[in-house]
Amino acid sequence: MRKLIVLGVVGLLAQLIDGSLGMAYGVTSSTLLLAAGIAPAAASAAVHFSEIGTSLVSGVSHHKMGNVDWRTVSILAVPGFVGAFAGATFLSNLNGDTAKPWVAAILLGLGVYVIWRFLVLGGRRPTFKSRPSAKMLAPMGLAGGALDAIGGGGWGPVGTTTLLSSGRLEPRKVVGSIDTSEFVVAVGGSLGFILALGSQGILWSYALALLAGGVIAAPIAAWLVRKLAARVLGVAAGGLIVLTNSRTIADALGASGTTVAVIAGVLFVAWVSGIVWAVKQERRARALEAAGEVEPELSPAS
Repeated sequence: MRKLIVLGVVGLLAQLIDGSLGMAYGVTSSTLLLAAGIAPAAASAAVHFSEIGTSLVSGVSHHKMGNVDWRTVSILAVPGFVGAFAGATFLSNLNGDTAKPWVAAILLGLGVYVIWRFLVLGGRRPTFKSRPSAKMLAPMGLAGGALDAIGGGGWGPVGTTTLLSSGRLEPRKVVGSIDTSEFVVAVGGSLGFILALGSQGILWSYALALLAGGVIAAPIAAWLVRKLAARVLGVAAGGLIVLTNSRTIADALGASGTTVAVIAGVLFVAWVSGIVWAVKQERRARALEAAGEVEPELSPAS
């Protein structure tokens, strides 16, 4: 019971991050499930089944807030479904012990990318051009869906960062559209997992615990998307992902307990330092913006 309560809290926090940033629900949840010793396919399956509910509630909430571009959602949906189904089938046919370090490496890379996006790039406000084309959205959806199923997360890091960097949608509509289209991706991944693993291979209690926390957080996150400092939250989430998956990879490579502890300690210090730096940069940017000295920086609240 204690584990299920913890998973409920994880689902709540992960959806709070995802609904505000347009990424990190799957990556955060899968990272913690892998750290708890769950096989990659079972972890990703639990996350995707929980995402069916969380993404549906999140999509409805974003729609009510006017955060969704339905043309973008309609183009992303089918390629995302196909990619997720194929990725789930591929992952389910891999040996769990063999797949775990590779999946952890994918999650580690996504965590670094999240930090890079929100800490190093700074997120300067783009000049909005024409809306994203189908030639851009279709392959992005296919790749994002496949990575999402294989890594237990990836739809947001791929989709949100690509659309934000393209400057073709305002940030709140990027977040809302990616979160809404994730419903179809979650259905595709879940269908692939249940056909490959069977219902006995799905950790239903874990999925329901994540779902319960996520459903509570989804409406709150849709509101916070207008208020929250994305830079700080993005660095905090990315750092947690990097820290946890680095330990998984070190263990898989046979590192000693001392070595693992040193790696974790160094990364923890770097993580805290990154959060502190992000907070300082956010305060500095807001002070300069208030003084009228610079253009306001991009965040989902923009």
